[in-house]
Amino acid sequence: MNSRERVFATLNHQPADRVPIAEMWIDQKVVRAIVPGARDSNDLVEHLGLDMVTVATMMYDDDEVEWVDRAQGLFRDKWGALQHLTHEAIPVPVPPARIETPADLARYRPPDPTQSPVLEKVRRLKARFPDKAVAVVGESGWAPAVFLRGGIEHLFLDLAERPQFANDLMGIGAAYYAELFRRAIAVGAEVIFLGDDYSDNRGPMMSPQMFEELILPHDAAVVAAIKKAGAYCIKHTDGDIRKIMDQLVGTGLDALGPLQDVPGMELDKILQRYPGRITVMGNLSVDLLARGTVAEVVAATQRLLREVSAKGPHILSSGNTIASCVRPENYLAMVTVAKKWRLP
Repeated sequence: MNSRERVFATLNHQPADRVPIAEMWIDQKVVRAIVPGARDSNDLVEHLGLDMVTVATMMYDDDEVEWVDRAQGLFRDKWGALQHLTHEAIPVPVPPARIETPADLARYRPPDPTQSPVLEKVRRLKARFPDKAVAVVGESGWAPAVFLRGGIEHLFLDLAERPQFANDLMGIGAAYYAELFRRAIAVGAEVIFLGDDYSDNRGPMMSPQMFEELILPHDAAVVAAIKKAGAYCIKHTDGDIRKIMDQLVGTGLDALGPLQDVPGMELDKILQRYPGRITVMGNLSVDLLARGTVAEVVAATQRLLREVSAKGPHILSSGNTIASCVRPENYLAMVTVAKKWRLP
């Protein structure tokens, strides 16, 4: 099997020659420690023989943003929202909010998905990697609303104090991504990740009822658009999502992941909870990859392969992304063990 066939077989709950290996994102520090001079994480995918190449919609090249203060790492993103670059690759939203009042919302004009640089990036990846699964890492309505409000704390206040305002905000991102994903699939994307985070390690950050009433409809609309366009959909969120997992799976997702390695979120238990319905992705501890020894990583990878990959459809990855803190030798150990292991 080639990589593309391996990923698709696993997402279709069919036999594969080995467990697919993929990441939503690999930090450039790790990439260049393993492949000096590499341009991006897809160079490392090629070098290691991983199974999925990715384009991240929330990551920007220098010429794709409006710089406010380059020295301080402040820029306006495609939404017109202010973001701050930190030592990690993914920027964080900061105040002041791009949308504060109903009047701001009424005047706001979202970006044009037909002009997104993501589309050309997908075309290039499809041409370069015809034998690998091509994925777009994006979002639904939640994350864009966080950006437009200048931080998650402001969106939480909106959910409590002006829920219709919050709902309308989330509708902006959902409509944009439904159309962007449709166009990305038309030019070669085959897998779409939805990366909005809804939980921490204790559970969802909102009540299940609020999630179902205000947030889930936007996810369901985006998933429906992805499936109608003919691609697979994988839902990522941090933390313990057991209280909202049924609702997420009910949208028609193909897979859940990458999922964190938190108590109650063991992947074999999730496969048992939804027999024959979903694939799981993850969930080797990022903390272990950053702090552990090679021997500990090898043992944890072997355990994950035995307890999850051998029992159901599984894509092996970290529990989130390969952050800059991950030791390159540990990531290499995880990949090496997985590539040698064969499904029973």
